Amino acid sequence: MSGIVKDFPGVRALDGAGLHLEPGEVHALLGENGAGKSTLIKVLTGVHRPDAGSIEVGGRPVAVDGPQDAERHGIATVYQEVNLCPNLSVAENVLLGREPRGRFGISPRRMNRRAAELASGMGLDLDVTRALGEYPIAVQQLVAILRAVDLDARVLVLDEPTSSLDRDEVRILFGLVERLRSRGVAILFVTHFLDQVYELCGRMTVLRNGRPVGTFTTDELDQRGLVGLMLGEQAGELDRVEGRAHEGAPPPDEPPLLHARGLGREGGVAPYDLDVAPGQIVGLAGLLGSGRTEAVRLLFGADRPDSGSLEVDGRLVSLRTPRAPIAAGLAYCSEDRKAEGLVADLSVADNLLLAMQAARGWMRPMPRKARAELVERYISALRVRTASPDTPVGALSGGNQQKVLLGRWLIMRPRLLILDEPTRGIDVGAKAEVQRLVAAEAEEGTAVLFVSSELEEVLRLSHRVVVLRDRRVVSALDNDGGLDVDGVLAEIAEGGAR
Repeated sequence: MSGIVKDFPGVRALDGAGLHLEPGEVHALLGENGAGKSTLIKVLTGVHRPDAGSIEVGGRPVAVDGPQDAERHGIATVYQEVNLCPNLSVAENVLLGREPRGRFGISPRRMNRRAAELASGMGLDLDVTRALGEYPIAVQQLVAILRAVDLDARVLVLDEPTSSLDRDEVRILFGLVERLRSRGVAILFVTHFLDQVYELCGRMTVLRNGRPVGTFTTDELDQRGLVGLMLGEQAGELDRVEGRAHEGAPPPDEPPLLHARGLGREGGVAPYDLDVAPGQIVGLAGLLGSGRTEAVRLLFGADRPDSGSLEVDGRLVSLRTPRAPIAAGLAYCSEDRKAEGLVADLSVADNLLLAMQAARGWMRPMPRKARAELVERYISALRVRTASPDTPVGALSGGNQQKVLLGRWLIMRPRLLILDEPTRGIDVGAKAEVQRLVAAEAEEGTAVLFVSSELEEVLRLSHRVVVLRDRRVVSALDNDGGLDVDGVLAEIAEGGAR
């Protein structure tokens, strides 16, 4: 791809962008949200037609006139959210639209045999007759790749394929990618996880504001330099966030705002104790399934505990529902922002004001002028990139959706903010902005519970780190600047056994 230009009303999404993939190469496409990555992929796969520029496959110019035409040219895409049919079998999904036929129509036997051969050839042990929806999301991602293999793809685009996978599942996916690479397939890898780029990819192309920054080998550009190219002037934001977080630690004798004792739920998390002081950021660290989410859901009343108690400012808070915790000043941003946070079809403004309007009651709508002023103020403060406050929030990028969800609770001026994976699936620029907001809230005296799978992020922000393993709290570590990732990993591995 070279000289690609794509205009939308009022904005130039791509301005001279390009991409060069070699056979048998895993090539990263990087840039923050709004850099043009998705638009470039959609041009490559025929979703959008470029206004200028050219595409060549195998040295021959091609005009990609839609996704089916892209497949005919050997270009296949596996998206972040699996777009297959969970009610159909694995075999039916792999061969959908290309089912083998016999004398009386589609031949299930031949279809199952073909799908099983594909899976076996890629080193996967799957029952292809089972419904796809019975498998975890990681396996569904692999099935989507099998479908691309059956298409005999020469170019495979993997768009955020690891965002919902744990470490073991990522290893399986990487093994499959290596098999495809060894067969000569060119793989375009789009991700926000920079560690994975340096582990898997040989080269990377960086976009910023729709323009090409350059193509580099992973040997010639380290992560700090890469972040600098992606963010430009914003590159120092992450360092500033870390400095602000640790400088703003509350005094060690500060009385706790939140005081939990023996809080637990059978099948969720073992009883634990937790104190959080005003202005303090407490990070929850642990592997996937360690009980981090289960622990914070109990504090908010999203799940009802079987044991223990919660006090806020010395007053007992009922945890039968979230109503009492909200009244006590607690706010909770779920890790599943789509299912439990945002209402995709409602506007940015409606999503921002959802909690405040619920607190007022639906019979007391906010005055139009006050509503508009509040929405505009928070869109500006949070740097939400949206064409209008009336834009459906589902049309925004992941990073901007996360900022809208965070803004909904900041409007309520919470005393304690619970953030569960607030930066999952968003780019480094949006991460820096979310982390900046968290540090700023703590400086203003808001207590914060911060859950993240990225230990570097937990250490960057937190004054104290609570470590969980096997659904129980095993230790609590002060983070005065001397704590590092290896130290936290050791706590996770040892599980508090000393």
